[in-house]
Amino acid sequence: MNQYLAKNIINLAVAGHGGAGKTSLAEAMLYLAGVSDRRGKVGDGNTVCDYDPEEIRRKASISAAVAPLEWKNKKINLLDAPGLFDFEGGMMEAMRAADTALIVVSGRDGVAVGTEKAFAAAEKNGLAKIIFVNGLCDESARFYRVFEDLKAQFGPSVCPVVVPFIQDGQANIYINLLEYKAYDYSGGKPVAVAMPDMGDRLEGLRTAIYEAVAETDDELFEKYFAGEPFTPEEVIVGVSKGVKSGTITPVFCGDALLMRGMEQFMDGLCWLAPSAGDKAGELGTDVDGNPVELSVNEDGAAAAIVFKTVADPFIGKLSYVKVVSGKISTDSQLVNMRTGNTERVGKTVMMVGKKQVDVKYIGAGDIGAIPKLSATNTGDTLCSPARKVTLEGVEYPNPTLRMAIVPAKKGEEDKVAQGMMRLSEEDPTLQFATNNETHEMILSGLGEQHLDVAVSKLKTKFGVDVSLKKPKVPYRETIRKTVQVQGRHKKQTGGHGQFGDVWIEFSPCDSEGLEFGERVVGGSVPKGFFPAVEKGLRECIQKGPLAGYPVVGLSAVLYDGSYHPVDSSEMAFKTAAALAYKAGMPQANPVLLEPIGHLKATVPDSNMGDVMGEVNKRRGRVLGMEPAGEGRQTVEADVPMAEMHDFTTFIRQCTQGRGSFTFGFERYEEAPQNVAQKVIEEAKAENAE
Repeated sequence: MNQYLAKNIINLAVAGHGGAGKTSLAEAMLYLAGVSDRRGKVGDGNTVCDYDPEEIRRKASISAAVAPLEWKNKKINLLDAPGLFDFEGGMMEAMRAADTALIVVSGRDGVAVGTEKAFAAAEKNGLAKIIFVNGLCDESARFYRVFEDLKAQFGPSVCPVVVPFIQDGQANIYINLLEYKAYDYSGGKPVAVAMPDMGDRLEGLRTAIYEAVAETDDELFEKYFAGEPFTPEEVIVGVSKGVKSGTITPVFCGDALLMRGMEQFMDGLCWLAPSAGDKAGELGTDVDGNPVELSVNEDGAAAAIVFKTVADPFIGKLSYVKVVSGKISTDSQLVNMRTGNTERVGKTVMMVGKKQVDVKYIGAGDIGAIPKLSATNTGDTLCSPARKVTLEGVEYPNPTLRMAIVPAKKGEEDKVAQGMMRLSEEDPTLQFATNNETHEMILSGLGEQHLDVAVSKLKTKFGVDVSLKKPKVPYRETIRKTVQVQGRHKKQTGGHGQFGDVWIEFSPCDSEGLEFGERVVGGSVPKGFFPAVEKGLRECIQKGPLAGYPVVGLSAVLYDGSYHPVDSSEMAFKTAAALAYKAGMPQANPVLLEPIGHLKATVPDSNMGDVMGEVNKRRGRVLGMEPAGEGRQTVEADVPMAEMHDFTTFIRQCTQGRGSFTFGFERYEEAPQNVAQKVIEEAKAENAE
């Protein structure tokens, strides 16, 4: 493939709802452009963009893939993004590297939650938007109903460019409203035919275009308002300007599997989609935090963003980059702005799915990959030492589902940890950590499917078999009553014996753990043994009297005791303190404390009642709500952490994926008696095993 200047490069993120046909559309484009010699099918597992074994097995995209093609002297970098919500991180990576979002909509199912999410992500990233209504050869497809839904959802900026003429339920003829020409695809290849009679519908569609064009320019608006017709040139230039500025979202249509409407769509892309040069660079920050404007200029100092990482045990680490300024070539010396280290580029490659094609350099505005940058992660900026600048990274959704990982074989914990660290390098929406208190390895992700894929990859890539289970809840224990108890340890053996005798007052307090004090009078316990008493108690509070959870809010005051001048030792007093703890705690009205978290759930207005009902069902307290804009509300509540394990699944099902939430630890509160009883019984059963 030739090297292209930024003005001839189109970076296109292919996004939308799962099952809309994004990968099939990418496959049709690659086939038409001659990149692949046969058209792969998702169902057959032989597409260019879905090459991961997990994607082939599941027949769905789970990560962003890059595949470039050439069409009409333009290079189009396709970034095929996953549509499933569990793999939203892949969509965010594609959106970060793209200049235009191609939103694929099913002609049968119409506007879905994934359509809304892709549109919102494109708006947030300042991308141009183009819509392709796919699958029109399906008998249940309804293009005009879908088009009306698009206008209702996204406003008058939605502008028809290519529409079908449907006869006897068949969409064989496609009309290009900008050229005012019709093409018949019934023989496979497009053949120009006379404009079919569409009655009033054609006028309605042309009016929709004129309305959209009038919004792009004051002069055109006045002309339209005065009732004067636009020239064909004004329409084409107006739509092109509107797409580049984001005020027009053109709609194309066709069928990727049967290759209908594809040529017109790809020609339209080259006309309308902004080039990497049109997007006029990015704003970064220098080492002092001041803004720096970077232009898309091959002769400038190099600056690139790493938008995706592949960490494979066989091919090594591969960093996908979008070059914003300058060029990156073999032997380039680049500074990683996060680490401050210099990275030497061994070689530069262009990715076509999983295939690496060596290139001399990656120029400004283009997308490629650099192998073996061991210390570079997704979101890092690589730049020339001559101009140090940091670019905006990738914004990922927060992982909300947590599960404990249990290795199938004992002793494989290190292998699990190493494998998971590599997988979370590749997918930052996966988080892995070891909970030192519960001694569990915790994996967090965006949903059940997400964690399931991680477990499968751990087995295939790193040879470790694991299962997932609900993580333990870190309960605490405390006391509600003051008690005074004796701990006496006496053991007589041949030679020196062991003797320690203490009187300790245990009472509730507001500490994170143990508050130790002494008020011994008359030297009944020598000062030298005070630290041993405290040490004995600190070891004891790791396990409470009810269910073996750590004790908090405990004040222990040593106020009396006795000692033996020969037999007393630090060990004896440590043991005596432990005996006092074991005797006193059950008498001090011990209670179980459960962790309470703070929930902020943002959901559509129509789901408010369901969410508040669910919070109450999970023993939560609703604290309030406030409008979150766009017909959504944010509910705030305090909920016990033990009840929140599967809240991710509930929110997704309840809101069809439109809702989101954050949840974090807030404080401990006394657990209700029935909850405490159940936890205590479970702990006893576990200890008995």
